[in-house]
Amino acid sequence: MHQRARIAMTGDEVAAFLAASHKLQLATVNRDGTPHLVPMFYALLDGLIHFWTYAKSQKARNLERDPRLTCLVEAGEAYHELRGVMVYGTAERITDPERVLAVGLAVAERMAGGAAVPREAVEHTARKRVAFAVHPTRVVSWDHRKPHGPRAG
Repeated sequence: MHQRARIAMTGDEVAAFLAASHKLQLATVNRDGTPHLVPMFYALLDGLIHFWTYAKSQKARNLERDPRLTCLVEAGEAYHELRGVMVYGTAERITDPERVLAVGLAVAERMAGGAAVPREAVEHTARKRVAFAVHPTRVVSWDHRKPHGPRAG
């Protein structure tokens, strides 16, 4: 069996890993073709990664021009602990105020660790934001904690 296949996560493991995390690295494509890479908090809605941002942000402008993106969620410090999920896909821009607010509330609740989030503050911020749903085209994963995976000496 190929080394990559031995450490790949199952679909259920990918879903659980994404559900347990709350921050990702988001890569979009700048006008000149270079990557624009930023950390983003996210929520899972209907099984898809969702995030929100200011409508005039560089990432929003990039996604409006070119909806391709890559999201990386990772964990672990030592090599034999490394886990990650990389989602290649396209972004669906969400501008409907109710849907933007729903994404904002979901993201804020995850950031707060399940604590109550002041809805008024999220509503105020939502007026200047757009949201995005990530539609995966390819998912790559790894979990170096799996048996027969690489182990650091």
